[in-house]
Amino acid sequence: MNVLVTGAAGFIGSHVIARLLQRGDTVIGVDNLNDYYSPNRKRRNLAQALLNPRFRLHEIDIRDRRAMESLFAREPISKVIHLAAMAGVRASILNPAVYKEVNVDATAGLLDLASRHDIANFVFASSSSVYGEAARLPFFEDDPDIVPASPYAATKRASEQLCFDCHRLYGLRCTCLRYFTVYGPRGRPDMAPYLFVQAILEGSELTMFGQGDSARDYTYVDDVVDGTIAALDADLPFEIINLGNSRPVTLRHFIQLIEHFSRQSAIIRRAPVQRGDIPITCADITKAKRLLGYSPKVEIEEGLQRFVDWYHTDVVGQGEISISQAPLAVGDSRELVGTVEG
Repeated sequence: MNVLVTGAAGFIGSHVIARLLQRGDTVIGVDNLNDYYSPNRKRRNLAQALLNPRFRLHEIDIRDRRAMESLFAREPISKVIHLAAMAGVRASILNPAVYKEVNVDATAGLLDLASRHDIANFVFASSSSVYGEAARLPFFEDDPDIVPASPYAATKRASEQLCFDCHRLYGLRCTCLRYFTVYGPRGRPDMAPYLFVQAILEGSELTMFGQGDSARDYTYVDDVVDGTIAALDADLPFEIINLGNSRPVTLRHFIQLIEHFSRQSAIIRRAPVQRGDIPITCADITKAKRLLGYSPKVEIEEGLQRFVDWYHTDVVGQGEISISQAPLAVGDSRELVGTVEG
């Protein structure tokens, strides 16, 4: 099977590609290797994949319609996993136009290409952020009252609708996976798990928004990869499916666990709750179990231990990873990476 993976060099993308190659698939990766964080880090994410003759990496921005059309014309693509996105709730509030351009417009173009090239299955990475401040817990995929609370969440919800429209109008098989706060080795250096481990190990200050009682359904990357590959293989007509752990962890406890595994205490600065943040996420995974055979295996304690160990060996051992501080501008694609937030 020939699988196109967008956001190939990112966190989730690189793990998905490793699994696909391991089982014998041919993988066509797309990533623009922007400098939101070190392109060398992204290349290192794909170091093993690049040694495999069944993997080809194309340095393309998914907004470049001509380049994407050329790719579809010359590569024998049978299925697509679309992970590339502008990620980040707070950044989307500052620059919503860029989020629409990358997350909605480029996704629409990719869906059009998939429809015209008879792609067998299109798996789209959505986010638990679409639920907003949903009143009903856990979060159910068919909840009629979800209201996205940020531009980032709104772009993901809009792209889900585009997937449905392409299925209804053109028969494209699409599965939208709502990821719930994915963490693990190769995690992005702008996300909380990475920043907290970094701050605690360096003895620097970390910021805790609110009183630490907000909770997230942290989901280990290997479990998310299991669900993503299962969705790719299932060839469902159209579905929206939660991929979470269904066991929320408070921010306070999350920090305490990192302190335990790092054997160091956190220096905490408290800050007000940020606009667009939601107090709790919790996935109902009944549908994922029924349709995908999904069953998350890695508990938060084991997952954070693995993450801290990875940070010691791969990050401390390889040197600092810097994140660009330049302000985003319309057309800037620095955050076009293979991960989403929940």
